[in-house]
Amino acid sequence: MVAPARLDLDQRGDTWSSLPDHDVDVLVVGGGVTGAGVALDAVTRGLSVLLVEQRDYASGTSSRSSKLFHGGLRYLEQLNFSLVREALRERELMLTRICPHLVRPVSFLYPLKHRFWERPYVTAGLTLYDSMGGARSVPRHKQLSRTKALRMVPGLRKDALAGALLYYDAKSDDARHTMTVARTAASYGARLLTSAKVERLLREGERVVGAEVTDVESGETATVRCRVVINCTGVWTDDVQELAGGRGQFHVRASKGVHIVVPRDRINSETGLILRTEKSVLFVIPWGMHWIVGTTDTDWDLDKAHPAASRADIDYILEHVNTVLAHPLTHDDIEGVYAGLRPLLKGESESTSQLSREHAVARPQPGLISIAGGKYTTYRVMAADAVDAARPDLASNVPESVTEHIPLVGAEGYHALSNQVETIALRQDLPAWRVEHLLGRYGSLVEELFAMWAEDPSLKDPVPGAEEYLRVELLYAATHEGALHLDDLLARRTRISIETKDRGVTCARPVAELVADALQWDSGRVDDEVKAWEARVAAERESQTEAADQEANAERLAAPDFRNRSVGRALA
Repeated sequence: MVAPARLDLDQRGDTWSSLPDHDVDVLVVGGGVTGAGVALDAVTRGLSVLLVEQRDYASGTSSRSSKLFHGGLRYLEQLNFSLVREALRERELMLTRICPHLVRPVSFLYPLKHRFWERPYVTAGLTLYDSMGGARSVPRHKQLSRTKALRMVPGLRKDALAGALLYYDAKSDDARHTMTVARTAASYGARLLTSAKVERLLREGERVVGAEVTDVESGETATVRCRVVINCTGVWTDDVQELAGGRGQFHVRASKGVHIVVPRDRINSETGLILRTEKSVLFVIPWGMHWIVGTTDTDWDLDKAHPAASRADIDYILEHVNTVLAHPLTHDDIEGVYAGLRPLLKGESESTSQLSREHAVARPQPGLISIAGGKYTTYRVMAADAVDAARPDLASNVPESVTEHIPLVGAEGYHALSNQVETIALRQDLPAWRVEHLLGRYGSLVEELFAMWAEDPSLKDPVPGAEEYLRVELLYAATHEGALHLDDLLARRTRISIETKDRGVTCARPVAELVADALQWDSGRVDDEVKAWEARVAAERESQTEAADQEANAERLAAPDFRNRSVGRALA
């Protein structure tokens, strides 16, 4: 078993200082799930790898998805069987081999509204869904009468269904999964740098041979030379292609997807829901003590780093979910809201819901590979395709991808530990639900957290204002998981930003003070980080009261970016 890498300030400093001295085979630009997957795929083929990300792991699309590993039922209806089969095979790999500690089955109830034709139609689709891609780790779908469905979901309106089917998919914390893929890549020898922005790509003739990178934290610059750059920047794909001075072979269009988070007790149900809308589908996904409800699918051409949810987006979600709920949700029920951008391959249609969810890989010029599109679920396949496409720029004997056989850090030993929850709870003096929570986030790496509070028992205390988490989890994020800023901690290493009614304002200062020594923050820096978080929350709340995208975008951008070296002066 590979030893898990420790992503901390020392690792970051060593990586930065070594940039001028070490050429690499593969420079990965982008730290979302595709970029992290490419780094892992390349390094496990024996290639030297550097990944650079201008913000944080999963800070873009990969932390703002529907949190599902799924085949996509609606793609079956579109007769896109190959995409569904591929995604279901990946779902099975995640559940059984690659990251069973991070991905787990989830059930969804599909309400039927028409008494005669709809049940056989949906049954045919779900029968196919159950059998494609070698799915074995989730139960097959079940037929439910109206009475049984209402018993399972008492929160449904009685006139909202004539019957139902229950089927299974899988869910995961996308940001945690992405970070774990990146950490696994580092464990096999890849070098990783967050807060590192590519300013320009270096060329010799038409060949891309490297990049000039700026440390966003310090303003320093360094030159990295490589055999190939793999562009994994999602909605920024076109921007990076332009840095090479050439025209890409495909173009990406951003589609905004908004989700809301509400308390678990606001919807009385034992299962998730999937509802058809006029454009797509709407999911109600169980998420700990909460429900995630979404998503929307609308064109977005404004700020890519901080897409804003408008009141219209939220109203759309509430309107559609309330058509089936006995007790409608209101704006007052909402604990959190998040908006993400899907990088879709541009097509002829003006509707983003019709643009391609399949991925494309191109080599627009020697030394540059771009990959875009696709689904979160198929990130591993996308990564393998991107490295395969880079072969002309690499050594002739690059091996085949092996990532389908490589568990992520924390997976080895997870099943044994999950069978010992009661024993561990007794030994660590914790409730069993706390142990289950930790195992579901860290797997066998939980032993590293146990070692930390053995030295400082106060780390076992809950986080003030976010009691679902323990203090050790926030400190571990700074010492082992590469967090550099308060928003890394509250929005991605944990989900405090969407799981608490105040969106993390209460716990912001205690958390900043907890990690201050590990991140070398003085009291002034602690104040700056807390003020920046408060400004972000205020800006997001304001943006969500605006009727349209333009106004919502303007309100969201009123908050300074955490990764701005002048953030302290901006807040003064």
